[in-house]
Amino acid sequence: MSFDPVFTFGTIAAAAMIGVGITHALDRNSLEIPQRVAVGQLVMLRPGSFDHPQPGEFLKESRPVAAPIVQETIDAQLEIMKFQVSVSDYGRCVADGVCKLADARSKIGNVPVTGVSHIDAEAYATWLSASTGEAWRLPTDVEWAYAAGERFRADIDGGESDANNPARRWLAQYRTEAALARKPDPQPRAQGAFGTNSKGLADIAGNVWEWTSTCYSHVTIGSDGKRAASSIDNCGVHAVEGFHRTYMSNFIRDGKSGGCAVGTPPDNLGFRLVRDRPGLVQAALRRLGLS
Repeated sequence: MSFDPVFTFGTIAAAAMIGVGITHALDRNSLEIPQRVAVGQLVMLRPGSFDHPQPGEFLKESRPVAAPIVQETIDAQLEIMKFQVSVSDYGRCVADGVCKLADARSKIGNVPVTGVSHIDAEAYATWLSASTGEAWRLPTDVEWAYAAGERFRADIDGGESDANNPARRWLAQYRTEAALARKPDPQPRAQGAFGTNSKGLADIAGNVWEWTSTCYSHVTIGSDGKRAASSIDNCGVHAVEGFHRTYMSNFIRDGKSGGCAVGTPPDNLGFRLVRDRPGLVQAALRRLGLS
């Protein structure tokens, strides 16, 4: 889904002064600050709830167990890039001296940028925010899963571990991954090559896996089997989403160099961003230089 700007700032100011319900009268680009950098297509997703396997490592009575499934809620409209950030998009940040040159396999402009770490993705988000006057960031694991819809796949799970034979869980994970029959596919392809999902996002779970802002967590489950008795976050490692969810150290640019706990490692590491929109009144004041 795409939207075209229709209303000018004057229209917005007039509507606000006469008390019109501008939340319904204006489209999402109405208060957009003039951009020095072009931004690709965006998809706006309505709020909603869904059941979601939690990210991280979970233990009960000192043994690994499957991640609990929790109902998550996206309570505001989610505005996310339709495509992953491209080679040409990222190249502008490199040209400005903010981003580090990617270890990309392809130099073609409409191919997703690959060979980028979590650190690189954060640097790009910071640069894009400064260049557009808006707030851009990596999606959380929950936001990415919501946007991915039917193409989301959680961690490869081996079930509850056996204290008498710890290898059984690892073997179960291996068999599960093997049954999915994923083959290495290292060459990035043009944007849109993997089609769109039911929510209008392109190339979800293709051969470019995507960084998120969610830290890796080590969680001990309480006696009830549901609630966390303790949790330790490691923000030197973040969740990566693709064919399935996995975790990578922030500095990793090539998934094959380490970090994937089970199965075939990610073919490529890239990212897409979420845009946070200010409230209409806040944005109007900002445009007038009053905030």
